[in-house]
Amino acid sequence: MKSLLTDTAVKNAKPKDKPYNLTDGGGLYLKVATAGKYWRYNYSFNGKQKTLAIGVYPDTSLKQARDKHQAARELLAQGVDPSSHKQEAKAAERALTENSFELVAREWYGKFSGKWSKDHAANVLTRLEKDLFPFIGGKPVAEIEPPAILKCLRRIEERGALDSAHRAKTTAGQVFRYAVSIGKATRDPTPDLHGALPPPDRKHFAALTDPQEVGQLLRDIADYHGVPETVTALQLSAYLFQRPGEIRAMQWSEINFETAQWTIPAERMKRRKAHTVPLSKQVLALLDELRPMTGRRTHVFPSRTDINKPMGANTLGGALRKMGYDSDTMTAHGFRALASTMLYEMGYPADVIEKQLAHSVGNTIRQAYDRSQHLDQRTAMMQQWADYLDSLRGGAQVIPIRRAG
Repeated sequence: MKSLLTDTAVKNAKPKDKPYNLTDGGGLYLKVATAGKYWRYNYSFNGKQKTLAIGVYPDTSLKQARDKHQAARELLAQGVDPSSHKQEAKAAERALTENSFELVAREWYGKFSGKWSKDHAANVLTRLEKDLFPFIGGKPVAEIEPPAILKCLRRIEERGALDSAHRAKTTAGQVFRYAVSIGKATRDPTPDLHGALPPPDRKHFAALTDPQEVGQLLRDIADYHGVPETVTALQLSAYLFQRPGEIRAMQWSEINFETAQWTIPAERMKRRKAHTVPLSKQVLALLDELRPMTGRRTHVFPSRTDINKPMGANTLGGALRKMGYDSDTMTAHGFRALASTMLYEMGYPADVIEKQLAHSVGNTIRQAYDRSQHLDQRTAMMQQWADYLDSLRGGAQVIPIRRAG
């Protein structure tokens, strides 16, 4: 195939009154028009005359145009239509872009950030744009594997921000779970990183206390695709904030639906003293829903392998891990710290909160004489707490509500 054009001829070609073509050979030509110079390739496919747009000069040089022209001729020799091949390649590239981690994350952020506080929304966006997008933002969300995420987290850890690394992992998990929900991914890979980061320097059980993050946690629990007993046990952990062992071992005989109270016997309490827990309307509704499933068993949450035993010790923590909350971010025991911290901020007296937690209040002398259960106050507090959690889960304003005077 004889080439006719030169770089100088292409450069010096000037527009005329009407567009005209400068032929290079083999169907390749430069179309010169007032608006610019365009490389085109005329060819025949299945008996039809077609034209392939190759590029715009000078962005596409003569040599580049010839290379693309040759590639198109090779496709044609294989029985492939160059124009259709180009469209399919563009569609594939567009699909990769539309399914990228960054695009999905921004879609997730746009959908939920409007219900967050300005500070929380800014922190999440900074976390995404600074720590995640530069490294995995362009990758298809369905193809990102745990090692790629871990590299992001290691970079954060290396700058001395270990707590931020754990938060970035949680945020990434929320994006992946959103991607699963809209059909752009099949799994959340972040639970595979459990134990990959050292725990932050914390003295207590890990727990979320930011209202925005608590709201997201409650939504994640509601959307969790586990067995109903596990979902309800996690929801009750938030509403009642009793110890995980007490929640798991709850028995139907201990619940009084008429008085809306759960009495935990002394032998199951840490301090070997019976404990009465007021039940909110939300808790009673959850128990009513569960009663047809486990109401004939001894335990409200029976084991899946032995119905005569309560739910396994690792079930609740394992469910949180599957949701993307590692043990350095949120634990089953952490619901107690979560409630305690937020209730103090809501203005409830320490005695009432500590009594609900079944903690000893004051010195041994005071404990000997103090028989008060603060039951009326705790009943009101537990209903307000349940209502507040519902508002967080629904994404309402999260300015801490204050207890009634």
